[in-house]
Amino acid sequence: MVSSLPHPTTSAGRDGLAALLARPEKAVVALDFDGTLAEIVPDPEQARAHPGAVAALAALAPRVASVAVVTGRPAGVAVRYGGFAGVPGLERLVVLGHYGAERWDAVTGTVQAAAPHPGVASVRAALPGFLDRAGAWPGVWIEEKGRAVAVHTRRASDPERAFEALKGPLGELATHHGLVLEPGRMVLELRPPGMDKGVALAEYVREVGAGSVLYAGDDLGDLPAFAAVEKLRSDGTPGLLVCSGTTEVPELTDRADLAVAGPRDVVDLLAALALALATAVRGD
Repeated sequence: MVSSLPHPTTSAGRDGLAALLARPEKAVVALDFDGTLAEIVPDPEQARAHPGAVAALAALAPRVASVAVVTGRPAGVAVRYGGFAGVPGLERLVVLGHYGAERWDAVTGTVQAAAPHPGVASVRAALPGFLDRAGAWPGVWIEEKGRAVAVHTRRASDPERAFEALKGPLGELATHHGLVLEPGRMVLELRPPGMDKGVALAEYVREVGAGSVLYAGDDLGDLPAFAAVEKLRSDGTPGLLVCSGTTEVPELTDRADLAVAGPRDVVDLLAALALALATAVRGD
């Protein structure tokens, strides 16, 4: 059963939702993947979109200017884990992977990518020995992300202690190789500078010529996208900021216009938007 549309708690968020509903053909709906469309799981390779996500997106996408998935994952991986390829209704879906360094368009089914940063290969080679020297943290593991490398502490016996102990040394390693360190929920990602969801989102919104934007995310890496929407609002483009998860990342929740419990509620929101727009067309 599709729930009714929730009410944003801020006037800016209410304006953003109203603009989306009034002129959906000018709206961009942009969403993070992990923690927003997919539940956070101990092994990122096992993450999959919520069972209702594709259907909700396919119902909504034809009624708005564009739906974009903005993720730190490689674009092709997000497409596979999301089950987005070849779905009727998602012909105009775009996946901005690696924070916009890669782009998959459903209309072509291909990935376009910029040249990789050389520092990533250097860090990739150095990390195993570096972690051995940094101390014994059983359960800490390295995720190869192509254009970035991530160190996960979620499986460690003391995830938060391992996270805090490694944050400083990994920050120094990143700087040495011309990269930046991006903390997340029990993950420390080393990636090239200038790659973030805010840059990717702002460039895509400009490309589409959006009249409004909704962005939903769940982690610290989504803060730049929140900032991009706030900048767009200050420049006259209404926007709605949605936080997936009400307690995990207070820095995000405090800036959101609407906080929902997690991916299931994000899917419910997308389905409710699709239903509201379909009802408006029918004149019910």
